[in-house]
Amino acid sequence: MPLRVSAIFCDMDQEEINTREIKPITMPGVHSRAYKYLSGFMKDKDLKKVLDVGAGHGAFSKQLYEDGFQVSACDLHPDNFYFDRVECRQADITKQLPYEDSHFDIVVLIEVMEHIHDHVTLFRECNRVLKKDGILFFSTPNILSLKSRIRFLLTGFFSAFKPLNHQGIEGRQHVAALTVDQFTFLSQRAGFSTVDISIDKKQKSSLWWSGLIPMIWFWCFIKGIPFQLHNRNQYLMGRLLFFKITK
Repeated sequence: MPLRVSAIFCDMDQEEINTREIKPITMPGVHSRAYKYLSGFMKDKDLKKVLDVGAGHGAFSKQLYEDGFQVSACDLHPDNFYFDRVECRQADITKQLPYEDSHFDIVVLIEVMEHIHDHVTLFRECNRVLKKDGILFFSTPNILSLKSRIRFLLTGFFSAFKPLNHQGIEGRQHVAALTVDQFTFLSQRAGFSTVDISIDKKQKSSLWWSGLIPMIWFWCFIKGIPFQLHNRNQYLMGRLLFFKITK
C-alpha cells in the first residue's frame, strides 16, 4: 500500500502518474556506481532503514525500495518526487530534518553537498537521526582531481562548477566546493567517528596530466604539507568522491 503520493499527484489519474519518468538528476552512471558501492556493506551489516536526502524524482529511493530496504525520503521540493511507494517529506536540509532521533541505519545524499552552504547543520542533523554505528553516505564532485586543478588554474572554477546565476533557482546550482580535509573536519565536528573515501571511477582526462604528480609531491615536501592528505591517486584521478562516514 503506498505510503503517500506527493501533492502534485492529487488531481491526476493513475495513468497520468505512471507517465512521470523517475530518472536520476545526476551525471550518467552515478546512481549505479553509488548503489553498487552502498548495497554491499548495507546487506552485510543488515542495515535496512534508509533515508534518501535530496531525493529528487525518487530514482535512488525506487532502487533501494525494490531491493527490499525500508526507505524514507525528503527534498526541498517534494512535489517533484514521483515514486509513490515511498513517502517524501518536505525538508530544508540546512535546518532540522523532520525525523526523530536515532531512527535510521543509513542516510544517503547523492550529489547534494555541492548545492548547500550550511554543512555544519546538515552533518549534525544526519548524526542525530542515525542510530549508533549508523552510516552517512554521500557523493560529491571531486575538485581534487588533476582535471579539476587544471580547470581551476585556467578558469578559476573547479570541474562541475561554473559562474553562478545570482538570481538563480534555489537549490539547483553548485554553490559549495569542499575538499576531503574540510569534509573530514565537518564530520568530526558533528560527532562522527570514522571517514572512508572512495571514487566512482577514474577519468582519462586526469590521467593525461599525471606528469604533474612529481611536481605536486615536491611542492608538498618543501611546504611541509602531507602529500597523502589531498594527493592520493584516487583523489587525483577520480571523477566523484564517495564518503562513508560512521557514527
